[in-house]
Amino acid sequence: MAFTLSEIMAARRQQSQAQAQAQRGNRTAVEVDEYSTNPTQAFTFYNINQGRFQPPHVHMVDPMPHDTPKPPGYTRFVCISDTHSRTDSIQMPYGDVFIHAGDFTELGLPSEVKKFNDWLGTLPYDIKIVIAGNHELTFDQEFMADLIKQDFYYFPSASKLKPENYENVQSLLTNCIYLQDSEVTVRGFRIYGAPW
Repeated sequence: MAFTLSEIMAARRQQSQAQAQAQRGNRTAVEVDEYSTNPTQAFTFYNINQGRFQPPHVHMVDPMPHDTPKPPGYTRFVCISDTHSRTDSIQMPYGDVFIHAGDFTELGLPSEVKKFNDWLGTLPYDIKIVIAGNHELTFDQEFMADLIKQDFYYFPSASKLKPENYENVQSLLTNCIYLQDSEVTVRGFRIYGAPW
């Protein structure tokens, strides 16, 4: 599914207007994205022309030095992605809430998920949240069913898995809160996670 630039810009205007209407006092209500129930459509919509415009819900901020003291009453979030099973040498900054926003494995193999979960267990954050990405193939049951039927040559390791080896792969994530088209409230912040 492709979108024209005018459709994209119209959607941006609608989101901006909805956010402006939702703003009350110092609080802003952030609405769940209209494509959150259809990850493929969301990816298509936001991926197109991503280098040419900034989506309306993304605001660039300057990074803070990692050792900046945290003011009382604040919650510090640490958000990373795309570690692709290479977490051994990552130096993590201080924080309260950790979010890994996708692609923590190469293919989503159970052994990769277990290794990632073990790494999560070593992190000092009070709360750890994980969202799958497009590399976590085994987390997408429909994709895996098609992959196994076709014996898709791009992913030979994943296509040889038996359903019983991946059907509950999310259950291997015991050291975090896993979000898949769901949300959690942490310290007053609502966090919604939609994979791929």
